[in-house]
Amino acid sequence: MTAETLELAQELIRRPSRGGIDDHGPVLAVLDDWLGARNLPRRRLRDDAGRTVALLVEIPCGRPGPWWTLDACVDTAPYGDEGAWSFPPDAGDVVDGWLRGRGAADSKLAAALFCRIAAEVRERADALRGGLAVLLDADEHTGRFGGARAYLADPAAVRPAGVMIGYPGPDEVVVGGRGLWRATLAVHAETGHSGSRRAAPGAVSRAALLVRLLEEAELPDAEGEFPLPPRLTVTFCHGGEGFSVVPGRCEVGVDIRTTPGFGAEDAEAVVRAAVAELDARLPAPGPTRITPVASWPPYRLAEDRQPAAALLEAAAREGLAVRAKTAGPSNIGNLLAAEGIPATAGFGVHHEGLHGVDERARLADLPKVHAVYHRAVLSLLA
Repeated sequence: MTAETLELAQELIRRPSRGGIDDHGPVLAVLDDWLGARNLPRRRLRDDAGRTVALLVEIPCGRPGPWWTLDACVDTAPYGDEGAWSFPPDAGDVVDGWLRGRGAADSKLAAALFCRIAAEVRERADALRGGLAVLLDADEHTGRFGGARAYLADPAAVRPAGVMIGYPGPDEVVVGGRGLWRATLAVHAETGHSGSRRAAPGAVSRAALLVRLLEEAELPDAEGEFPLPPRLTVTFCHGGEGFSVVPGRCEVGVDIRTTPGFGAEDAEAVVRAAVAELDARLPAPGPTRITPVASWPPYRLAEDRQPAAALLEAAAREGLAVRAKTAGPSNIGNLLAAEGIPATAGFGVHHEGLHGVDERARLADLPKVHAVYHRAVLSLLA
């Protein structure tokens, strides 16, 4: 079964599916063909614009009970500087026991593994309870979480009791994550010629001060049972049109990772305080405008709550020393938590180059990872 999983993962890697860049039709076609050849029920999920954003596999069991979901994304991060890679990003080959290429770690190998588990569950579904769904998300790395959103909005889909997301990493089961609050800040100034006698600061200069004020803002330390503190990062600064023009507008992006003790309202308050100080110290023709872009709550799943308990117990039974972890980055688990659906967001193979160059996944871990997820799924369905 490991060979079959590997072959599917290789075919997926060889179909570029960078979020927001590539057409994800080819990668979904590979999955559709594989599932169809095994008579596994699947259907396409679409967003509000009618775009296909995921494949959903649904395996009903023979006895009543809750449904559980395995989730893996089949779109990927961009390649970055392809010249820095030592092999083609869409190689999909195996060298020295490592599966190579973008998506090998995040998360095409997990997608292939979850398809294999769906086939195994179907063979014994009559004796099990509830059902198993496998969500193959083609709109995750865009940040829209389009596949997960379409799944939750689909009236025909059974709402899951819990979700296990196939992000990589063999030493930890991720049971929580910081939330986020993101906004775009539009900084204004009076435009003019750069050679003018007037010395009023342009929008880029005002934005530079705003960046400094944001980065100097004091945030609280970690507190209570949530192990991570909040974090503020300025993620972009765009403005200006040439050397001879004083820019009249500059946009700044800010990303704040939130915690149970420092939520979205606190994050917005920090930004509004920095903006107010900027506009007071360097007045401009118009106020700095704050446009919130996204907000997700933090979450943390208790280790004795499903599906975390099943996954941790399965890992222990397979002889693995795995700990529960709260992650710094936000993920689909935050979206699910906002919907009241418990989720784990990571247990998988060793990896290198995640979202960087020379991404690869260690195949020696695959049999154990397969065994853990298989055991966990059967325990939940039993």
